[in-house]
Amino acid sequence: MNYFDLINNRESCRDYATKPVEKDKLVKCIEAARVAPSACNSQPWSFIVVNNPLVSPQVAKCLQDAGMNKFTDHCPAFIVVIEEKATLSARISGVVKSQNYAPIDIGIATAHICLAATAQGLSTCVMGWINEGKLKELLEIPQPKRIRLVIGVGYAASDVVREKKRKSLEEITKFVD
Repeated sequence: MNYFDLINNRESCRDYATKPVEKDKLVKCIEAARVAPSACNSQPWSFIVVNNPLVSPQVAKCLQDAGMNKFTDHCPAFIVVIEEKATLSARISGVVKSQNYAPIDIGIATAHICLAATAQGLSTCVMGWINEGKLKELLEIPQPKRIRLVIGVGYAASDVVREKKRKSLEEITKFVD
């Protein structure tokens, strides 16, 4: 699949098949995140991969406060994205430029994970609605660390790709020739 087909086929899946996810595919997703660019090569991330039929439903419940993300009940695997302390050079650069680079870097790494999953026939959904306290307790994540995102990973129940509804190129772009 070429790159443009890949980005057009990636979508947020909310209906997963019961098929389990192979560990080697999840490893490739993490490898894609590992080589993602980051400010000053800081790599301010770590990942917890949950691919266990007993633990995954517990993770799903940590994503469902206020009736959100009910579809996760059928999601077989999750990648929990944790923000780690950025390097000193990235933190200093951030102060000088009034920019916190870690969330940007985490977004790039997350995109790499999602595209790697799509390239392998998997589907993903990135979620920020998290009961962080419950999830930290479940996965034994130390209190000062921050869970930034959770990515649901699995096989889509349907292989039909929805039409993307996005702003037009003219609405989002200004060319300076």
